[in-house]
Amino acid sequence: MKKLTYSLIAGVAAFLMLALVSPVSAADKTVTITGEGKCAKCALKEADKCQNAIQVEKDGKTTTYYLVQNDVSKSFHENICKESKKVTATGTVKTEDGKMMLTADKIEVAK
Repeated sequence: MKKLTYSLIAGVAAFLMLALVSPVSAADKTVTITGEGKCAKCALKEADKCQNAIQVEKDGKTTTYYLVQNDVSKSFHENICKESKKVTATGTVKTEDGKMMLTADKIEVAK
């Protein structure tokens, strides 16, 4: 009887651990997006300070990804602050306050 109880407890514990870990790993999925790179302040008029944004159009719907300020994003900003350019970015995406936030690992002007 004790073996059955311990096995049941271990099974439930393992299930709960997997249930807690799965949503976290899904949010950390790396994606690559290609779209129109713009400054959220200068071009989109949606921010108080300069910030990179990438607008992607799919099925007639435009989605704006706002880039999280990090070294990659900051060093690339001069490329799109004064004029929009087609860019490709790779990183992780999460939703924050109803906005798509991309933490970029790599950004480059699309060829």
